[in-house]
Amino acid sequence: MADGEEDLSALPLNDRFVHKNWKVRKEAYEAAAKEFDSATSESDPVVRQFVQDASIWKGVVGDSNVAAQQEGLAALCSFLQIAGTQGCTRTRGITIATIAEKGLPSSRPAAKQKSLEALMLYVELDKPDPVIEELLPILSNKQPKVIATTLDALTQIYHAFGCKTVEPKPVLKILPKVYGHADKNVRAKAQELTVEFYRWLKEAMKPLFWGELKPVQQQDLDKLFQKVKDEPPPKQERLLRSQQAAKAREVAAPEGDDVEDEEEEEVEIELELEYEPVDVLAIIPKDYSERLDSKKWKDRKEVLEEVQKALNQPKIAEGHFDELVRGFAKSMKDANIAVVSTAANCVELLARGLRRGFSKYRSTIMNSMMERLKEKKATVTDAISAALDAVFASTSLQDCLEEILEFLKHKNPQVKLEATRFLIRCLKTTREAPSQPEVKSIAEASTKLLTESQEVQRSAGAEVLGTLWKIMGDRIMNAHLDGLDEIRKTKIKEYHDSAEVKAKYKPKAVAPPPKPAAPVGKKPTGKRPAGKKPAPAAAAPPPPPVEEPTAPLAPKPTSRPGASKLAGPKSGLAAPSRLGGLKKPGSGIAAAASPRRAVVSPDFEEAAPPPQPKLPSSLGRGLAGRPLGKPPTESAPPVAPSQAPTGLSLVERAELDELRAEVERLRRQNEEVRTERTNLTSQIHELQNQNAQLIEDHTRDVLSIKAKETQLVRARSDFEAAEQTVQNQRREVDRLKRELSRQVRATSPPPTDLADQIYTDTNSNTNGGARFGDSGYGNQGFYGKRERSLANGPTSPSGEEGKENFDGSLSRPDSTLSGKLSPLRAGAGSAMSSLSSRGGGRISPPENGASSMRESQAAAGAESWKRAAEVTQNLKQRIELMKAKQGIGKSHQ
Repeated sequence: MADGEEDLSALPLNDRFVHKNWKVRKEAYEAAAKEFDSATSESDPVVRQFVQDASIWKGVVGDSNVAAQQEGLAALCSFLQIAGTQGCTRTRGITIATIAEKGLPSSRPAAKQKSLEALMLYVELDKPDPVIEELLPILSNKQPKVIATTLDALTQIYHAFGCKTVEPKPVLKILPKVYGHADKNVRAKAQELTVEFYRWLKEAMKPLFWGELKPVQQQDLDKLFQKVKDEPPPKQERLLRSQQAAKAREVAAPEGDDVEDEEEEEVEIELELEYEPVDVLAIIPKDYSERLDSKKWKDRKEVLEEVQKALNQPKIAEGHFDELVRGFAKSMKDANIAVVSTAANCVELLARGLRRGFSKYRSTIMNSMMERLKEKKATVTDAISAALDAVFASTSLQDCLEEILEFLKHKNPQVKLEATRFLIRCLKTTREAPSQPEVKSIAEASTKLLTESQEVQRSAGAEVLGTLWKIMGDRIMNAHLDGLDEIRKTKIKEYHDSAEVKAKYKPKAVAPPPKPAAPVGKKPTGKRPAGKKPAPAAAAPPPPPVEEPTAPLAPKPTSRPGASKLAGPKSGLAAPSRLGGLKKPGSGIAAAASPRRAVVSPDFEEAAPPPQPKLPSSLGRGLAGRPLGKPPTESAPPVAPSQAPTGLSLVERAELDELRAEVERLRRQNEEVRTERTNLTSQIHELQNQNAQLIEDHTRDVLSIKAKETQLVRARSDFEAAEQTVQNQRREVDRLKRELSRQVRATSPPPTDLADQIYTDTNSNTNGGARFGDSGYGNQGFYGKRERSLANGPTSPSGEEGKENFDGSLSRPDSTLSGKLSPLRAGAGSAMSSLSSRGGGRISPPENGASSMRESQAAAGAESWKRAAEVTQNLKQRIELMKAKQGIGKSHQ
């Protein structure tokens, strides 16, 4: 037993995963989980093994033993943690359905938890859409428990990741079907999922499924919605791996915004129903333009109402609506307000139906509508405002801002006020924050509104600034609010606190400064030290070149003029030597010329004039080469030639060339290695796919062979059973043949032989008749003769004849005939009873239990009975004659 356990533990993990003993499988799952937890990356061999053989996980998560299944689900979670996106995509199509059908409804809480965690990891590692697609068919399962647990898992997924990350439309559309389920637990879980959707979507989710619910269900849901209606907006509790990486990059990037900008945006999720576009141009009246030019306002209103009815579609197909929109713009100037309102309603319907397709008609209609905002009738301004909102929804703030700002300067106060309110609505609904130039234009126009004479205008201007402040943040808006007094700032702050916006300004990350190019890549030409022609001596290296490593080791001069001379060359060569590269000689001299860089160390408190160390007398005698200050001291000439960095030595140049060649060679090697690695990776993927295909083909072949073997074993078993049946039937047939032949022989003897035998017996017994008296011819004599002639003698006729023949006066011939005609006993399953003895005097009838075979045989021997009866009758007559001749009857009397 111990040897067997050692052999099982020595098996590979994938073989132990499919072992028939559940204990072996359970131990294998535990061992695999430990190895996955200890793996360092997804390229670890044990991880790659189970990524390639992904089909093995289906049996793991659906193990028939609940204890083993629990450990298998734990192993899957550990595997997904380390396998990453590749392990997720290779296994989710195999395991998710099994997890939902067997893992989530498990009787063990730990197994349920691991099943839910596995689904969460599948969502987190890649994207949630494939997981939702795999779970939706489970909602049609026959078992209510499976449907209920799947709904609960969906609730947990949306609670953790949110409807912003996980698309809610597919689940919302299938909710009415779930609400019609007969099981109350399923309906209760559906309500929990619906409440979770309401926490994220509010009223926006109702158009997708609300109308298909029963009124009672709607009332119950409304009661549940009231409990969560006042809760703060939910936040995503668990991030996708892509979101985690983006957040890590944001944390690593330098933060330039205030703390307020770091807060998460509250974005309303909008759900749009999917409708088929309708071609409304075909149903618009053909005489639209003619009727719109009518002098009667009723005709104009009627044609606009017909157009409004035609445009009342959820989605409108693209087409040429230029003439239609020009008619609407013309109607905006109509003297009748009913025509204006109807035209505004038509614009709203067309903009909502075309959506983004309406943007090309914006410039045609927007000015006319805003100009008509001067109407004081509330119904007209409301209709135009709704149409303007629909136009803005089909475009963007950048498209509409220029015209809005123009109308903020309108001479009509009503137009100015309504334009300001329209701008406020645009700022609250836009999803893209305005740019800084646009912010400046909006802030300037709104600041002018703060000086209006009417309070409503001032409040509208303050609301614009407060809403803009909410979008852009303190850092940008402080510059536009600094010149305002405290009263106005307080008013703007109030609107800022109460504003609800959908956009949030995020400054673009400042690109990091480009890294300085490696000094190795620069050409050590060392030219143009002073930018003038008289200084070419500095360009060419002097005959005794100064090596760079020796420069820092030069002794510190005692005189300050000499120190100032040494400062320039050292400052020019120190930085390149620390960076591992070289700088141009000209740059070193130019650096020495700067007054700020003249002092190299704190020991040099007094810096000499820069031209003195820069340009010694050996550099040239031109005007550009002469110093402007006092001539250098006597110690300057011997120091300058030895310390000036006039160029590179031959050794340094050779070393630089070697380094460049080495860098180029390493670059080429890196490219070759990268190319080879790409090729090998593609080959590995191809081989993995081939291996997976071969494994699948091998599994299919093995299953086919096993099926054929099973069919062969069954066929052999059926053949043996049939052969045994045939043998039994043959034996039965042989037995019946023998029985039939025996019965035929027994029941049909030749009549001639019987007569001869009777005749012989009669003659032989004539002389000995005295022996067959009443005492000698009793039952004993008859039975003795009957036993001897049982096999060959014929059966006797009816019982009455037997009684007549076997009385006490019969002679021996009669007894012999009776012995010959006695019936057979039941030796071979006969159905007829034996004849009675001579003392009985008759033959007993056949018994009721005789078989059908014996009856058929008896019917076949009826003719033999007739012949025997005739012979017996003849014999009786002869016997009577013989008695008369011999006087036997008288002697007996």
